[in-house]
Amino acid sequence: MSPARSLSDLILAERGHLFPWVPVCLGIGIGLYFALRFEPNPIQYAIIATLAASVLAAAYWVKNAFRPILIALGFVLLGVLLIAIRAHSVAGPVLSFRYYGPVEGRIVAIDRSLSDKTRVTLDRVRLDRVSPDRTPVRVRISLHGDQGFVDLQPGLIVATTANLSPPQGPVEPGGFDFRRKAWFDRLGGVGYTRVPLLAVAEPAAHSLFIFKIRRKLSLAMQEALPGEVGAFAAAITTGDRSGMGHETLAALRASNLAHLLAISGLHMGLLTGFVFGALRYGLALMPAVALRYSTKKIAACVALVVAAVYLALSGGNVATERAFIMVAVMLIAILLDRRALTLRAVALAAILVLLMQPEALVGPGFQMSFAATTALVAVFGSLRHFERWPGALPGWVNPVFALVLSSAIAGLATAPIGAFHFNQIAQLGLIANILSVPVMGSVVVPSAVLAALLYPFGLSWVALSIMNLGISWILGVAHWVADLEFSTTQVITPSPAVLPIIALGGLFLILWQGRLRILGLPVMLAGFAFWSVAERPAALISDGGVLLGVMTDEGRALSREKGQGFAARSWLENDGDAAPQFEAYARKGFETAKGKTAFRVGDTSLIQLTGKNAALAALSACGSYSVVILTKKSQLSGRCSVWDQSFFRSSGSVALFRTKDNRTEIVTARDRSGQRLWNTPPPKRRARSQ
Repeated sequence: MSPARSLSDLILAERGHLFPWVPVCLGIGIGLYFALRFEPNPIQYAIIATLAASVLAAAYWVKNAFRPILIALGFVLLGVLLIAIRAHSVAGPVLSFRYYGPVEGRIVAIDRSLSDKTRVTLDRVRLDRVSPDRTPVRVRISLHGDQGFVDLQPGLIVATTANLSPPQGPVEPGGFDFRRKAWFDRLGGVGYTRVPLLAVAEPAAHSLFIFKIRRKLSLAMQEALPGEVGAFAAAITTGDRSGMGHETLAALRASNLAHLLAISGLHMGLLTGFVFGALRYGLALMPAVALRYSTKKIAACVALVVAAVYLALSGGNVATERAFIMVAVMLIAILLDRRALTLRAVALAAILVLLMQPEALVGPGFQMSFAATTALVAVFGSLRHFERWPGALPGWVNPVFALVLSSAIAGLATAPIGAFHFNQIAQLGLIANILSVPVMGSVVVPSAVLAALLYPFGLSWVALSIMNLGISWILGVAHWVADLEFSTTQVITPSPAVLPIIALGGLFLILWQGRLRILGLPVMLAGFAFWSVAERPAALISDGGVLLGVMTDEGRALSREKGQGFAARSWLENDGDAAPQFEAYARKGFETAKGKTAFRVGDTSLIQLTGKNAALAALSACGSYSVVILTKKSQLSGRCSVWDQSFFRSSGSVALFRTKDNRTEIVTARDRSGQRLWNTPPPKRRARSQ
């Protein structure tokens, strides 16, 4: 049999099971766009669009088994066009300089920074002596110092004096690119203020209506429940995490319970399931209704409305959108007397999310949400084919077994993604979830629904008291597990290609229906093998040349005891190193003197010079070192390479690798990311007064 005939037979055998591959193909196209190191021009986009149209047209006329291959290729090309359209549609001005001065804008978001400070996002921004066409659509400001008594309300017009700068690029070549995320969030400047915010104008009556309701509910929840319990309650009911402390967040992550904060499938499923079940059983107690109408369909309609309201109040992040789409498909299927919990429903949810926010593909929220859901639907769908499931177990054991199994499946499916993005694996996460998820479903969520029902009668405190007990238990479990020895394992960051390889292997294992699905397993193992041999840079230099990090036998040594905390923490986490910055500073990796920090990688010697006389000292240092690093702009040139602010402005952060022949390979952030929309500075224009 010819290879073409064999391939044709394999594809024909998959008929009826190919729809879940549509979001996979779209995702491949989106991933290819982000992997490019150049921004395609209009002619290249026209070629891609023509190819996509041609391939899909050919698929319409081709009636043999190779038609799905053409359709798959067409959707890959459509994925590239989809994310390109999105990237250009959100384009907005980005600061190309550091700004200090008056800032005015409307509050559209309130959250917390990495330093645990309240942070506001403003739109309708006005900057002094900056023309409107260069003013960012949005800026984000962390509030330091005494902020007085300004009530941070959604839609409030505020003014302050702030330090703003362009969004920062990757802290190391190939690392997380905040500039890219900021681009899609239309965030053109970030910074801080130590000056209290001043209210310039009250919010308009109908401005940000949903956000105002969310904020009021969040504050009411935090006022009714004490401390972190109230902050947790606000997070799961409104999506507002601004009240959560970093210590609690760290404990939830270490115990693998952070997913309880994200309003996702668990919350949406528990809420709609409770509403659906309670209403259906309640109507069943009314014979006049139960005998004349379909109580199941009435309950499904009400649950769908509740889910839509919950989506609006939660802020509508990717996980919540995916959860709502899944629940909506399930409830509509009930109305149509169809089975809903299938891989087709998961695929439909993924397609809709990618159509609305294609950039979500590269975020951990999208990846973990769909990984867990796909794995759960696939495994529990397979168990239906076993005649002895669930009848082989006593009735009271089935819920317990289902809980343990679902926690294990979701944990295994999301573990590689969590390790890739957050550099840690919660080894005791299964125990924490078994102890917490039942409480979430049987106590916390029903109490929240009951509190909403009792609120008009002034009796919501009864339900909130019960909710307090449930959340206190969950937080107690999180801190207990996080404090246990070996609760987490740190892992290093691998090559960016590793996670896609693992994901594609896992998807083939789940989505392919024939015996060849087993080939997905060696693909996944190949991804883990590449991860195990991942190489970390011998030295790292931050954007601006301020912080240095050299790999030693003890781990990475840092040149500063404090300051540049985000870069320092990111480097150590990417190394799989849990040491704090001050401990890494104590390691021996540099030759230091006043204003001088020297180190060597392979055949390259480098020295960082700081202080008032750095430029003068660089003249003599240039004869002894291959590279001179200056933290300020310089006109110095000579026998060595001079890395000053002009160099770092174009290159970004720098990584140095030691080759096998003891030579040095130098890689910059610009080398890895290329010239893209989000990292290309706008053409310089003269600033003018507004």
